[in-house]
Amino acid sequence: MKKTALDFWVGLFVLLGFAAVLFLALKAGNMSSLSFQATYPVKLKFDNIGGLKVRAPVKSAGVVVGRVASIGFDTNTYQAVVTIDIDKQYEFPKDSSARIQTSGLLGEQYIGLEPGGDSDMLKPGDTISMTQSAIVLENLIGQFLYGKAADMGASKGGSAATPPAAPAAAPAVPPPAPASASAPASGAGG
Repeated sequence: MKKTALDFWVGLFVLLGFAAVLFLALKAGNMSSLSFQATYPVKLKFDNIGGLKVRAPVKSAGVVVGRVASIGFDTNTYQAVVTIDIDKQYEFPKDSSARIQTSGLLGEQYIGLEPGGDSDMLKPGDTISMTQSAIVLENLIGQFLYGKAADMGASKGGSAATPPAAPAAAPAVPPPAPASASAPASGAGG
């Protein structure tokens, strides 16, 4: 009897461990919120999607209204084509806009939907044309550093041009005083 109680507790512990590992795997794969609600697809085109991934949330006013279904590449326009699945319970106007945002400074990227004012609503397969690409942190740092380097190069170039002008003007003022004293003497003698 003691052995069966021990076997029961070991089995229960193993099942709980398996459930915890499964939960962590689903959470890491961004699949913990599997919803079986009806959805409709909408396409978006971006110049740069940054680190956006499939199953990333689609949010409007901070509420998850859908998920990223697929990410592709349009060889004609050289843009990323993102297909999102929006829950059927949420309707958005046709002139809505979308942009890729980041949760926190280095958090996950998601798509933020801003509803427009059109009376016609998005239908399955429609494309949202007003999009804003992801802000890539590495590009911002590069632009900042490049701007600082250009500013330093301009300030060095400007200060190098100023010193030659200053010495030319400075000697011109003191020498005329001694030369003017000797010039009348030589002019009077000649």
